[in-house]
Amino acid sequence: MKNWNCHRWIHRLPIFLTGVALSLIVANPGICEVTAKAKDDTVTQTIETLKQSDQHWIQINLSKQRLIAWEGKTPVYAIVISTGKKSTPTRIGSFKIQSKHKSTRMRGRNYDVPDVPYTMYYQGSYGIHGAYWHNKFGTPVSHGCINVAPNHAKWLFNWASVGTPIFIHN
Repeated sequence: MKNWNCHRWIHRLPIFLTGVALSLIVANPGICEVTAKAKDDTVTQTIETLKQSDQHWIQINLSKQRLIAWEGKTPVYAIVISTGKKSTPTRIGSFKIQSKHKSTRMRGRNYDVPDVPYTMYYQGSYGIHGAYWHNKFGTPVSHGCINVAPNHAKWLFNWASVGTPIFIHN
């Protein structure tokens, strides 16, 4: 009988812990703001450090649908982009270019696009790439990637290298 009660208690433990966590968040809503603020401070500090160098880095502003390529504190290239729709948003955060492909096939739920030009992946299947299939730059239309006109994608591809930092924010 003791074994059965212990098993039921362990089975319900995740539900209990979830309730405790939610209670803490509701009781102290500032805890999420502190975490977000700390992350924002880290990003700000990293950007300030990059501005003191001559390193290449990329800033993406989702609310303005703009990409700026920087060399240290100097903006060297600025373009209008298309990021993810509300249903398939572009992830916010700090990333680095992980791989580069002059042409690749992109497949996902509800899409299969061959010959995607000048793709630079920064997290899993998320990347900055040329988009020849639309001309709606300045409007969120993608499945989460950063869509760029092919001529701009070529410039970025030649300018950036694997390891180039990318900062995506609202």
